[in-house]
Amino acid sequence: MKKLVFVTFFVAIFGFVVAAQAAVSTVDDLSLEPNFYWNGSDGSGGFKSGSAYFYNSYNSSYESWEGFAYSNMTDTTTSGYTNQYSAITGGGVNGSSNYAVAYDGWASDPTISLLYDFPSLNVPRPITGAYFTNTTYAYLSMRNGDSFAKKFGGDTGNDPDWFLLSISGIKSDGSTTDPVEFYLADYRFSDNSMDYIVDKWTWVDLYSLGDIVGLKFSLSSSDVGQWGMNTPAYFAMDDLNGTPPVPIPGALWLLGSGVLALVGFRRRTHK
Repeated sequence: MKKLVFVTFFVAIFGFVVAAQAAVSTVDDLSLEPNFYWNGSDGSGGFKSGSAYFYNSYNSSYESWEGFAYSNMTDTTTSGYTNQYSAITGGGVNGSSNYAVAYDGWASDPTISLLYDFPSLNVPRPITGAYFTNTTYAYLSMRNGDSFAKKFGGDTGNDPDWFLLSISGIKSDGSTTDPVEFYLADYRFSDNSMDYIVDKWTWVDLYSLGDIVGLKFSLSSSDVGQWGMNTPAYFAMDDLNGTPPVPIPGALWLLGSGVLALVGFRRRTHK
């Protein structure tokens, strides 16, 4: 069981000029063998992707890690801790191979830090956002239950369970913004058909956090026990500071439907 009900991650983000566009952290600029992962066992303390450096803490005595790992694992069916490096999507955003996996570890105040190339200038900047999804381990634990965690919704499906990722901006003075909240699972609906556990890459917009120097990630769950949160404290992330998906504007939908209507009218009038 996890020690904490609220698991907190910290991402320190520093820019070198306000106008500069930091490279997107896709994690695809890192080499991995097929269907494998990096968890810090080399003792390097982290990895760089794009303009960012992701910190990792590896304990060789216990062969355990916390912070960030990266992976291209594709296993979406094996439950349990042994499959902790797989995203439920089976790959990265838009069919890419690599993605990051975040885990809180066992520290009393775990942190995940990320630095840009010129940290000494520490220039606040907006962050566009990132894509998030569940790991296979967390997803199957919530869907089916396991020896540590309950099945979300309970036997009847009526239990109002939830798994929440809260993302706050860190300002240059060390204070935090109000969080952007993203439910990795939500079973609080009166209509059970609306209950869900996220199983796709989903864009979370962080631009509303304003000019910031860092990000603070916190995980919380309705499933808690004597030692804190029972839900596996993992999430997967990709394309940090990337480009959000572009929705088709309503006007274009209307234009398209209008063209189809004209085509149909023309066909009918020329029979």
